[in-house]
Amino acid sequence: MIKMVGAEANAKEGTNPRGKVIAYWVATALLAFIVGSGGIGDITNQWGTLETVEILGYPVYFLTVIGVWKVLGAVAILVPRFPRIKEWAYAGIFFEMTGAAASHAFVGDYGAFAYHILTTLGFAALALVSWVLRPESRKV
Repeated sequence: MIKMVGAEANAKEGTNPRGKVIAYWVATALLAFIVGSGGIGDITNQWGTLETVEILGYPVYFLTVIGVWKVLGAVAILVPRFPRIKEWAYAGIFFEMTGAAASHAFVGDYGAFAYHILTTLGFAALALVSWVLRPESRKV
């Protein structure tokens, strides 16, 4: 009887609760969509991107560089395996979003009620949520 309880406890510890898995995939899919579509917008110089780099004082070619990395990061967090690349992608997304918030803050581009700063910090928080909830198979 004691062995069965111990085995039962070990089996429960090894599984992920269904809610955690669902929360992980919702956060990850949302993050991949936000980052990937933003990257495509950067690469193709869609509405708002040129104005943003002008406001922040970055050269226009910066959009292509960061856009390519955003698309690659979005793909990396979605594909199976490659846990080390996923770690780098999460770190890159977090640094990019917090860097964007800092850039907007430093140039005084607060927008309506600090929209640019709060939005990018929210995306950084979403990256953290996805990273924390990832299953064991996606960890290094």
